[in-house]
Amino acid sequence: MAKDGTNRGGRRVRAGEKPEPLANKIITGKAAMVLEVPDFQPETALVADELEDTADLLGADMPAPSDYLSSRQKDGKPLEADALYVETWKWLKARGCEKFVNPRLIESYAQAFTRYIQCEEAISTYGFLGKHPTTGGAIASPFVQMSQSFQKQANLVWYEIFDIVKQNCTTAYVGNPQDDIMEALLSGRKG
Repeated sequence: MAKDGTNRGGRRVRAGEKPEPLANKIITGKAAMVLEVPDFQPETALVADELEDTADLLGADMPAPSDYLSSRQKDGKPLEADALYVETWKWLKARGCEKFVNPRLIESYAQAFTRYIQCEEAISTYGFLGKHPTTGGAIASPFVQMSQSFQKQANLVWYEIFDIVKQNCTTAYVGNPQDDIMEALLSGRKG
């Protein structure tokens, strides 16, 4: 600790040997800690006669995506981030890791990646150059900078999600939903 009371120095974040994926530890026979999410077991069983004014509750396998993921955009088209949310959640479910990832994290990833796609579409439509609002001269399109920002944000969130899968998946994690997401979303918007 420095004289001014701040902590300085020390180990850099992400420095050192990278952790080995859980699936690889299991395959090679190394000691591995598998997180188990316990199923909810009520302490006492209720009899239906004891319940009054019960609501009809529906069990949901997947948490529903928030409404803002499918809200209408200024051009009148839906955002379509809900489709990416569903696909990412199914990918997590297939690996048994959906319980470890916060749905808000999946929503954040879906929104950032969909915004990245929107910026790329704007670049394709309007080009790489724009017109300066006061001088009228050529300037770099603001969509390029926004695209890079959204792509970086989406990648950072995806790395968080993928790290959770890597550390908790007991089987080999083959396939990446990022492989064909952009193609599916772009082909879906054309129709």
